[in-house]
Amino acid sequence: MYEAFFKLSKKPFELVPDPEFMYLSRSHKKALTYLDYGIRERAGFILLTGDVGSGKTTLIRNLLNKSYERVTLAKVFNTRVTSEQLLAMINDDFGLTVAGKDKVSLIRDLNDFLLDQYAAGNHPILIIDEAQNLAADLLEEIRMLSNLESSHSKLLQIVLVGQPELRETLAAPELLQLRQRISINCHLKALSREEVAEYIAHRMTVAGNGEALNFPPDTLDLVFQYSRGIPRLVNIICDFLMLSAFAEEVITISPELTHEVLGDLDFEQHFWGGREAVKSVPTGGSALPDTVVSRGQIDAVDEGDSAKLSAAINDVCATLTQLKQDFGTHVVKGDEKLVELSKSVATLGATLERIGLQDSQDRPAESGFVRRLFGATAINGNK
Repeated sequence: MYEAFFKLSKKPFELVPDPEFMYLSRSHKKALTYLDYGIRERAGFILLTGDVGSGKTTLIRNLLNKSYERVTLAKVFNTRVTSEQLLAMINDDFGLTVAGKDKVSLIRDLNDFLLDQYAAGNHPILIIDEAQNLAADLLEEIRMLSNLESSHSKLLQIVLVGQPELRETLAAPELLQLRQRISINCHLKALSREEVAEYIAHRMTVAGNGEALNFPPDTLDLVFQYSRGIPRLVNIICDFLMLSAFAEEVITISPELTHEVLGDLDFEQHFWGGREAVKSVPTGGSALPDTVVSRGQIDAVDEGDSAKLSAAINDVCATLTQLKQDFGTHVVKGDEKLVELSKSVATLGATLERIGLQDSQDRPAESGFVRRLFGATAINGNK
């Protein structure tokens, strides 16, 4: 909608994970380095956690874009399943036949497949996203898959990706053996204030114009304060800021406009349950701990309210499209005089044309703002 106005080739703040827009903060650089090392060294279990919207899926997709030799990959994203369903999804993603197979057959087929891959010199990797939804018994089933091995090495490397609640589940006494098998352990923290500014500039540059919109320091402070440095929330705020700037025909986002947009979105209530925004985080700091890498143990992190945040983000994503569709109506109400003037000009032109006092080429031009926002067709339709 606003790409042409800001001279952009694409929208810079889409919510869909896109490796092309990947911004590597200090935390993300560490995690990517350790994950890359773990895959190349076939380091058993790998654990990646982070709050919802922190960039876990984008990081994994970026990782998979690297050129790994002889990697055979399976990805599981639906984790609210039974153990048999989980096995069926794993086998299916590896390209195995699953129809009519019971659990024993599925395990046997998977073991035969992994042995064939090992003999061919390939490296099978299983990535399980949204792993925080897995109950302890399913995680134990996954650990048992790691027991599939040849006389020399493990046949399957497993990457668990999830929100911080996954660490609470893994801390259960019955999952001690699984915890001991985690070789690479990473946690993504939120962006700092400086990183939020770099993140915004980076995404606009990738979208085609790094100077499309000017964010003064006070505006960036507000974006950081309300987003808490969570990339997905930064995207939601900035997308609506660009939409508002387009409606106002400005290229600088003032703090006043930012407050107005945040108020329209009811941001604090919608995403943080009305809790006061973090104001005490120093510049360059974060409310979340640094990336953690260890062998054979799980380090505690601040779990926060990840589940509530996840539900809030899912809710707003579902209504985001509708909000944008309704935005035209919002602009009409906020700029009623301009629209009425456009209608009057159109009516006058039609009247003059009927009585023969005006040639069609002398007809008054519609407002540039109205034409750009609603299109010439919509304006002519009001005659």
